[in-house]
Amino acid sequence: MDKVNVKKAEGKLGVLVVGLGAVTTTFMTGVLMARKGLAKPVGAMTQYDKIRVGKGADKKYLKYDEIVSIAKLDDIVFGAWDVYPENAYESAINCEVLKEKDINPVKDELEKIVPMKAAFDKNFAKRLEGNNVKDCKNRWDMTEQLREDIRNFKKENGVDRVVVLWAASTEVYVPINEKVHYTLADLEAAMKADDKENIAPSMCYAYAALAEGAPFIMGAPNTTVDIPAMWEMAEKTKLPIAGKDFKTGQTLVKSGFAPIIGTRCLGLAGWFSTNILGNRDGLVLDEPANFRTKEVSKLSTLESILVPEEQPDLYTDYYHKVRINYYPPRNDNKEGWDNIDIFGWMGYPMQIKIDFLCRDSILAAPLCLDLVLLSDLAARAGRWGTQRFLSFFLKSPMHDYTKNEVPVNHLFQQYVILKNAIREMGGYEADQEID
Repeated sequence: MDKVNVKKAEGKLGVLVVGLGAVTTTFMTGVLMARKGLAKPVGAMTQYDKIRVGKGADKKYLKYDEIVSIAKLDDIVFGAWDVYPENAYESAINCEVLKEKDINPVKDELEKIVPMKAAFDKNFAKRLEGNNVKDCKNRWDMTEQLREDIRNFKKENGVDRVVVLWAASTEVYVPINEKVHYTLADLEAAMKADDKENIAPSMCYAYAALAEGAPFIMGAPNTTVDIPAMWEMAEKTKLPIAGKDFKTGQTLVKSGFAPIIGTRCLGLAGWFSTNILGNRDGLVLDEPANFRTKEVSKLSTLESILVPEEQPDLYTDYYHKVRINYYPPRNDNKEGWDNIDIFGWMGYPMQIKIDFLCRDSILAAPLCLDLVLLSDLAARAGRWGTQRFLSFFLKSPMHDYTKNEVPVNHLFQQYVILKNAIREMGGYEADQEID
């Protein structure tokens, strides 16, 4: 089969990131350092993973860019919005994720990444105090200003394509409102009416991105593109959307470890997860309304892997609790601690403890790279709407809840979906069952 249906990744790829904090500056610095051969992009599937294509005598294992046309690191041009005015170099130093010696070789390039004024509403992130903020008449004006930013960025940097990635803080929880979020017409009307309760700033970014021909990725648990109105917008503009929430630490462990319990037919009595972290994300999540958004996304993982209806003896009434605690001394080095109460033969109890001392931004940076490159690929392949094949990278995968679709949270099933999508876009057949 040939690859005629996917446009080649030619020219420059603009990567516009909302938020120029720990995750983003770690992502940018790593890409710039890798381009100079001074660091390795460890953890990025697009840079390292190999997929089997063909069977029998035709079987071979190829890297993603040998199967499909993927933008090269050299072709990426970064831009950002942030409520704080510091450039990417100053922010990278302030965030204290990377050592100065690992930032300085690309200091000149980072200093040129100066954040545009953010579209911001303090009610959605009360703990943030930045002043690099747009003056907007209403939500529609906010969206129009963001569209202009994207157009200017394209023009000034000579980029051919743009992907917009949300790597900013978690907003307060916005419950889905059928009167506002179910149709594009209602969403636009609410923006024009300046409905500050139902229209989060992140929705303005997503709408602006899609309106300007850019795929949008939601890296926080915000409701943003996880609403029928945005699915309609993605269909209208024929663009990919993906979300939500980067799957970095504890949920990665959960989506990989829960299948061990399920596959081995062991019972689950309870799963208690707690986190301590001290970066800006931790500060924002210390606000109960913001934590609620994160809690909804973190709690959804287990329920679709260990399903009570399928195994009532093993998974009825297990207790699942998630906690996040802001603890400044840790900064970006967060600790995810899981206590799992299981039971085995004749109902006898056992326990598992997992203590993951991870670096949030070090785990998130390769996800940013993969999500950006694969969203760009999806756009060139003419794939629009929710990109379920990117669920592998996301904590709370988007799905059509209006039709009672159940998201796939099982890490290894997600991996099969990812591999099959790459195969198909490369002109090979999808040849693994998800079961």
